[in-house]
Amino acid sequence: MLEIAQKLLQPSKRSDVPPFIVMDVMAAAAALEAQGRSIVHMEVGQPARPAPATALAAARAALGQRIAYTEALGVPSLRRRIARHYGEVHGLDLDPGRVVVTTGSSGGFILAFLALFEPGDRVALANPGYPPYRHILSALGCEPVLIETSAATRWALSPEALIAAHRAKPLQGLLVASPANPTGTMMDAAALKALIDAAEAEGIKVISDEIYHGLDYAFAAETAAKLSDRTLVINSFSKYFCMTGWRVGWMVVPEPLVRPVERLQQNLAISVPSLSQIAAEAAFDGKAEMEGVKHGYLENRRILTEGLPKAGLDRFLPVDGAFYLYAHIARFSDDSLDFAKRMLNEAGVAATPGLDFDPIDGKHYLRFCYAGSAEEMHEAVGRIGHWLKG
Repeated sequence: MLEIAQKLLQPSKRSDVPPFIVMDVMAAAAALEAQGRSIVHMEVGQPARPAPATALAAARAALGQRIAYTEALGVPSLRRRIARHYGEVHGLDLDPGRVVVTTGSSGGFILAFLALFEPGDRVALANPGYPPYRHILSALGCEPVLIETSAATRWALSPEALIAAHRAKPLQGLLVASPANPTGTMMDAAALKALIDAAEAEGIKVISDEIYHGLDYAFAAETAAKLSDRTLVINSFSKYFCMTGWRVGWMVVPEPLVRPVERLQQNLAISVPSLSQIAAEAAFDGKAEMEGVKHGYLENRRILTEGLPKAGLDRFLPVDGAFYLYAHIARFSDDSLDFAKRMLNEAGVAATPGLDFDPIDGKHYLRFCYAGSAEEMHEAVGRIGHWLKG
């Protein structure tokens, strides 16, 4: 009887995915704060500022109305507004019928992976990269294939590396991100087009994660939707629009996939929260406010790129976009998890160990999120310098 009971409580093999370490770091930092410690938070990749005032006002106004289900693909006016955004930013005449509203980019990845891939399909990912890519793929029965990047390609996937991996063992998919998490590096339009063209010529399906679009400093980000109508694009209101907790994002889907994605959304989520969709549509009218927030990130970027080398962390990847700095710590430690724990406990600065993003060489890196205030960035640099030199 005991054996039967134990089997009833046995978790599935697909649930055996690694933890998202950054969430564990956040919990440890919160525990220290509860004890009265002062912590500079640079671990979680989310803006410190609230949603734009236009979004908040629209949500407040809607609270007196009936908050009900919406169409599975999203509120039509929001889908039209997202399509208009592509015209304004990229000069792309996008059919609103290809826009799907999702529960953040996370919901978009689940829909995209289910719509595009079969169990056992192999999907290429840049290493280092965002850990839930590989964790979600694994949970859905797909095989994430990590392809190493290096300074030679500015830490982005190259067509040559992709094709080499495909020749070794066929790939069915590719997920590319620019700006990338955790590195903050970007691909210019020519590099992104070359990669997409190489993949599609081999029959490899492409997903472009564009969640950090708008947060570009080195050069303007290009959308894959302008480069190929066969590529599936995922974006979100979480980062540029500071709406992480609202859980609303979108996809630009190739036309033949719209109905399959709609069927999946109907069954998995019914619809995205209507209040979040109302706020998201109004967020587009708050872009001037968000550009001010972006200017703050640019200043934070300057503080870190000038201050961290003086503190002792003098090697990091190109800080092109998003709000991340990926620092090399090998001169101090070959265990980024231990280094991050000690830095949190001894210096009061929370950052994410590179092992979260790179199971191969992440032991030598830390990711710093600079989405907080300039004062916090100055404080972090001072604390880290005192700790490393102390």
